[in-house]
Amino acid sequence: MDIKGQCWTDEESDGENESEQFLYGIQGSCAADLYRHPQLDADIEAVKDIYTDSAISVREYGTIDDVDIDLHINISFLDEEVATAWKVIRTEPIILRLRFSLSQYLDGPEPSVEVFQPSNKEGFSLGLQLKNIPLNGSAEGDNYNSEHYSAFPPEQIMKYSEQRIPTLNEYCVVCDEQHVFQNGSMLKPAVCTRELCVFSFYTLGVMSGAAEEVATGAEVVDLLVAMCRAALESPRKSIIFEPYPSVVDPNDPKTLAFNPKKKNYERLQKALDSVMSIREMTQGSYLEIKKQMDKLDPLAHPLLQWIISSNRSHIVKLPLSRQLKFMHTSHQFLLLSSPPAKEARFRTAKKLYGSTFAFHGSHIENWHSVLRNGLVNASYTKLQLHGAAYGKGIYLSPISSISFGYSGRNGSSPFRPLCSPMFTEYPFRPIQSRFLQSRNLNCIALCEVITSKDLQKHGNIWVCPVSDHVCTRFFFVYEDGQVGDANINTQEPKVQKEIMRVIGTQIYSS
Repeated sequence: MDIKGQCWTDEESDGENESEQFLYGIQGSCAADLYRHPQLDADIEAVKDIYTDSAISVREYGTIDDVDIDLHINISFLDEEVATAWKVIRTEPIILRLRFSLSQYLDGPEPSVEVFQPSNKEGFSLGLQLKNIPLNGSAEGDNYNSEHYSAFPPEQIMKYSEQRIPTLNEYCVVCDEQHVFQNGSMLKPAVCTRELCVFSFYTLGVMSGAAEEVATGAEVVDLLVAMCRAALESPRKSIIFEPYPSVVDPNDPKTLAFNPKKKNYERLQKALDSVMSIREMTQGSYLEIKKQMDKLDPLAHPLLQWIISSNRSHIVKLPLSRQLKFMHTSHQFLLLSSPPAKEARFRTAKKLYGSTFAFHGSHIENWHSVLRNGLVNASYTKLQLHGAAYGKGIYLSPISSISFGYSGRNGSSPFRPLCSPMFTEYPFRPIQSRFLQSRNLNCIALCEVITSKDLQKHGNIWVCPVSDHVCTRFFFVYEDGQVGDANINTQEPKVQKEIMRVIGTQIYSS
């Protein structure tokens, strides 16, 4: 079957609706009838046979020896929260556009690659990483003799892309090499530690997303800055301030102003102080914030960008309708850090053993690392702060007061519990929308934990030795030593019902 696509002149191909100018299986005539390799038709049919006719679209140009092949990759299999964290539209396919030589389809130069979502061109931050997929697929595939192709056949690129997209968080957003993070991958894609990738990450403007974060998630930004400050000011900073920033010098883009190989905590503290002071004074536009920071310290704004972009967890402020009122704080966040693969394993275990909810308390200085490295088993390691009286594992409790105790420095409990009845409104005190100014912040997470035989229960202290069996769900912040009801028990039916009401099916729905 001859499946010629419509021919277009260069002038006719211009315009905002370029992606709509593809015709499927429609005969076209060209002024310049260029030679078309028969293998192209076979490859197009192969994609249609495996997927659908709408999975591929083709356009030939009337005056040049080029053909565009658009592969429409369905990503509706991604969970809603993953799609949100990755800033993709799960209901719209990702377009992977390959431009080949029409006459040298098998042995011409490598195709140029463009990746986008039609409604998401500006915010499509994964485009850079996805551009590498066709070339990597060509190198890794073994079902075809790829030396006869200028790139891997579209059918194989389609298959490889579908396999790779769920694991984007496991690969560097610049070089697409697999990460070698000590504790494994996290939810959000990240740049690797290679200096060339750090420079590219900066030069290519990938970090420009910080502007959007500052504008739309001011409270999250303030929380990330406060966590960074607590870790940097800790006497344990050489252990817990991990990762140390890799920040390109704005005055010399070929050097690192902050380098993990040459740590300078004093200079880092100076830049962070400038970030703090400007964030406290200026609540204006992002450009105004940047202007003020640049004036105070040229490294302040690059450091703020790093604090935002290095966060590998998905943390967003919860609207009032999705807040747990018995926690008695307005600072409530959805916190997801597990990558899709871990969540899949968690779901499998949940079907076998069931799950429940429990609190995990840790001092704010530790959360800078947790958001970037995950909630890990710190027992008998240099990260351990409290004793491991009940053995090795992640410590949890169904009772809020027990976990609140662990969220104070050195195990102290400086809290003044608020004995308000459960489910009443927040305590009668002014609710501040920002908490950057406070140096006495206490944090507690609500986690979902698998109730298998591995979960060891010692009264109200639980120990889970299997990291895959614990996933963070919510995060609560309290100012100036105040906490909510200190006697919340996650095992009470009323509490469980409220948690399930708030969660609904939003978190990694099956």
